[in-house]
Amino acid sequence: MSTSGLKAISPVPTATDFLDIVLSKTQRKTPTVIHKNFKISRIRNFYMRKVKFTQDTFDEKLGAILTEFPMLDDLHPFLSSLMNVLYDKNHYKLALGQLRTARHLIDQVAKDYVRLLKFGDSLYRCKQLKRAALGRMATIMRRQKDPLAYLEQVRQHISRLPAIDPNTRTLLICGYPNVGKSSFINKVTRADVDVQPYAFTTKSLFIGHLDYKYLRWQVIDTPGILDHPLEEMNTIEMQSITALAHLKSCVLYFMDLSEQCGYTVEAQCQLFHSIKPLFSGKPTVLVINKIDVARLEDLIPERRALVQEIIDSEDVLCVQVSCYSEEGVMELKNKACDALLAQRVDTKLRGSKINTVANRIHVAQPKTRDDVVREPFIPAAVRERKQYDKNDPTRRKLERDIELEEGGAGVYNINMKKNYLLANPEWKEDIIPEIVDGKNVADFIDPDIAEKLDALEREEERLEAEGFYDNEEDMFDSDDERDAAEMKVALEYKTDAQSKKKMKNKARLPRTVGLRSLTDLTTDLTKAGLDTSRLEERAIMLAKVKGAQKRKRDEDAEMDVDEEGAEGDWMDVDEGAEGVTPTKRAKANSGAVIAKNRREPKTNRQLAGMRDEQASKAVKLRNLGQRPRNMQARAGEGDRNITTKMPKHLFAGKRGMGKTNRR
Repeated sequence: MSTSGLKAISPVPTATDFLDIVLSKTQRKTPTVIHKNFKISRIRNFYMRKVKFTQDTFDEKLGAILTEFPMLDDLHPFLSSLMNVLYDKNHYKLALGQLRTARHLIDQVAKDYVRLLKFGDSLYRCKQLKRAALGRMATIMRRQKDPLAYLEQVRQHISRLPAIDPNTRTLLICGYPNVGKSSFINKVTRADVDVQPYAFTTKSLFIGHLDYKYLRWQVIDTPGILDHPLEEMNTIEMQSITALAHLKSCVLYFMDLSEQCGYTVEAQCQLFHSIKPLFSGKPTVLVINKIDVARLEDLIPERRALVQEIIDSEDVLCVQVSCYSEEGVMELKNKACDALLAQRVDTKLRGSKINTVANRIHVAQPKTRDDVVREPFIPAAVRERKQYDKNDPTRRKLERDIELEEGGAGVYNINMKKNYLLANPEWKEDIIPEIVDGKNVADFIDPDIAEKLDALEREEERLEAEGFYDNEEDMFDSDDERDAAEMKVALEYKTDAQSKKKMKNKARLPRTVGLRSLTDLTTDLTKAGLDTSRLEERAIMLAKVKGAQKRKRDEDAEMDVDEEGAEGDWMDVDEGAEGVTPTKRAKANSGAVIAKNRREPKTNRQLAGMRDEQASKAVKLRNLGQRPRNMQARAGEGDRNITTKMPKHLFAGKRGMGKTNRR
């Protein structure tokens, strides 16, 4: 988590506001009207609901605060140390711990009073228990006045901190106060840090951003550090020490050789050596600033030797700049960025896990216990074994040699059973039964399979001789035509499957769509070698019967066709059949659909099994039973309709002089 992640914390209300929020929400969200003539179980539930709702609201609000404020142990070490410096780790943990305890105490109070309310024997007693529960919860919350106020101050201060990302590419500027650190960050970034001619102008961490090689860099300006022990440093200096200790960055140590900052060259060199342990593993640049006033060459030999000692130390670059004349500023930026990039690439190439693994590896070196020479033991059979020579005709035969003799790879099939160690060598070639689902596969092998295959091949030869395969519809000249045909079939299958899926929840087509004419049917059957004369006679006879029935129905004006008649054993006939006109054919096809649309139930199920006088009496009794609900303007037992949404006494007239707080 970066400091930007800490800025999303919600405001923390004071203890008084906290109580107002919770208690007013309880009043708004729970029922408010209760009468002494209600059942005692209803009265108990009314007040138990109030207590539980108040407890849930306290739990929710306190839980939100405890969740949003970060645990210091879960943060990046830099952010954790920074919060310790700014807010005191112990005080912060204590405040969160007090809120956690308060939440637990409120839960316990609610649990105790809900248990007591279960045995409340009157409205008065239940009401007093509810008041006692809410009062004890309010007392617990009032005691959290100081932790809530402290956490609100912490939240406001965190929101004003610069958004430092501890994991990105960083340039870290440090040194004595007033040596020109803020002037440099103002030159290379768009940060507007205050610059004044006196010490400790910068009292907190400032951050600026720059682009180098299409990468985003952050430049951190730290407050000045004075050369004294760590325990004597103030909060301003400790921010710098925290950043130096925990941020992976390129360190720019600024020195002012002109001594205009008020500190001698010796003191500045001494500070570098005292904080040098914080630079370990980080590329370091010694920046000699204000060269428009004094350069390194202008120093007396004693002082120059002190500075040269720092320059000659390991992994230290030296750059001379002047933020006033801007001489060397861009060179310093480029060198610092390149040094950090090279170090990051080197770290990635080495890998981060190698050190942790290497620390756990211990190579044991055996030590001799005496001067006796112990030769390695080689069995006599191994010593006497003849060395393999592929050119020796009497050599031992390998499986590879047998494979070459038998026809090579792909032809030779190795016998896996020949090296089996069995009591009787003849058992090696026994067939091992294959068991599937508890049954021997060999039991299901057809012994006459070879004869049946020969019979099939003879039948194929006979069909070929008779010209059965002379039809060229399914014959393809090339593989491309075959592939095209297969693709077409696959597309038709896919389209068919998609249409089936679309029709999954829709009405199917009527049966009449799929019916075929008599001519189509007889033609196909004749091609198959079947006699269709009796079929045609039966179809014409059925069509005549249907026509007679239809005429009779038209004359009697009866449109009620029963289901059996609509779905009976009849067949569509074409215009060529004798005595059947196109009009009759269309009417016969639509008969089933019309019958289905016009069909109505023959009896009323509500009055089934009752005589007329019984039916009228049942209706009267039903209406009589509904009368009480009708008087309450309700449709049924499950209707919870409340007719008056705005009772007049609550929304009309003036308020009295008394309290307006109804809690």
